[in-house]
Amino acid sequence: MSHKELAALALTGPSVLPANRRPADLSDNHAHPPATLRQPAFISLRKHSPVDTPAITQLFILLITSVTLIRLWLARRQIAHVAAHRDRVPPAFATAVGDEAHARAADYTVAKTRHAMHELLLGTGLLLALTVGGGIGWLDAQIAAQLGGDGLLHGLLLIGAVMLVAGVAELPLSWQRVFGLEATFGFNRMSKGLFLRDLATKTAMTLLIGGPLMALVLWIMASTGDAWWAWAWAVWAGFNVAVMALYPTLIAPLFNKFTRMPEGELKQRIEALLARCGFESGGLYVMDNSRRSSHGNAYFSGFGAAKRIVLFDTLISRLSPTEVEAVLAHELGHYKRQHVSRRLLLIFSVSFVVFALMGWLLQSPVLFEALGLGRPTTAGSVLLIVLTVPYLLFALRPVLASYSRRHEFEADAYAAEHADASALVSALVRLYKDNAPRPGALSGVRLAPAGSAAHRPAAGRRRTGPGGGLRAAGRVPQAARP
Repeated sequence: MSHKELAALALTGPSVLPANRRPADLSDNHAHPPATLRQPAFISLRKHSPVDTPAITQLFILLITSVTLIRLWLARRQIAHVAAHRDRVPPAFATAVGDEAHARAADYTVAKTRHAMHELLLGTGLLLALTVGGGIGWLDAQIAAQLGGDGLLHGLLLIGAVMLVAGVAELPLSWQRVFGLEATFGFNRMSKGLFLRDLATKTAMTLLIGGPLMALVLWIMASTGDAWWAWAWAVWAGFNVAVMALYPTLIAPLFNKFTRMPEGELKQRIEALLARCGFESGGLYVMDNSRRSSHGNAYFSGFGAAKRIVLFDTLISRLSPTEVEAVLAHELGHYKRQHVSRRLLLIFSVSFVVFALMGWLLQSPVLFEALGLGRPTTAGSVLLIVLTVPYLLFALRPVLASYSRRHEFEADAYAAEHADASALVSALVRLYKDNAPRPGALSGVRLAPAGSAAHRPAAGRRRTGPGGGLRAAGRVPQAARP
């Protein structure tokens, strides 16, 4: 489980929260809040025309369905392209990758993309059912009737109820991904008991960490007036920074076992690489990823001198010490070129704009009526933000992907300067054969990566630099993290 997943967990629960609602029309006594219920401080009570509501509802449905259809279209293009190149290894890799390994990677890519399409359809269906379908409004009315009024407890119960509905709805697909998709291609090593234990751990963390955090956000929204969005953004940003700092020592060990890297050639090579690059590390660790998956990977976590370097045991068993050193040199390139701090700054800047936009949009009760919530509440505002923002930000994905690709090229160049570039190429090829990685990892796709992938195909990265050496050696495919 990564720190990014935990950050999302505090808002969305054990699984990624897609949303939806409204099973039936609300009765008249629930169509409007009881007299004892309070309007959130930031909601404007200005009059509005009933004509506005259907137009906003139609616009919302059009936006959500358009984004969904575009993503499905891109996924189908991806599948068609990969299937068309299934039996043809790109010439640049013909001597390194066999026909069988390439076909297996293509089959895995197609299956994984189809599974993602099913997840997208489920998420969109949940979103429309919970919003314009009336699900959140119905849950809101039931909880308000039981409590006899509004307040902090009401908001927490409403958010928890929506998370529970979404989590239960998504559980079958999560199960199928691990014990169907990953198992079919020989990657899964997770037992059913471990899957359920991870689920229980994530749920407990949601309650213990996400509950108090959400209570603070709801209190801020109810107490700070029109400036609520700025305070809420500050809390969100601070929480993410805290999670990144605490993840290596407090959170990650809940899911995996970390042991100090033993003495030997690999440790000596890594320590020499760190010295050449001027990189301070809080330790070199090996993670028991083989308990869950056969995918191999490596990553850094933490801040400052407390940064940990973590290698999957599956990566160490698969690559030579020289290849592992080259892989880590690429990751070091991200830190030395300040990619991590730049990405954080970009994420916080975009999120600031999103919070400000939502703060403006949520001032009108007509929006809540149009999206099926029935009445404006702080909890309803939080749910609208969490459920709709991924769709609103879809247009930025090509820009963000291009920005990320540029960083990958820079990290490749850094690795070629501080380690063996040919070793990075051989590591990429070996992991391609063993991991059956992401779509188009060798041959690429003309359009889909611009909206869905952060790395260019390996063939496009094996370039000759100004000095005649290998400038970009290739990126280790991202593996699924616990």
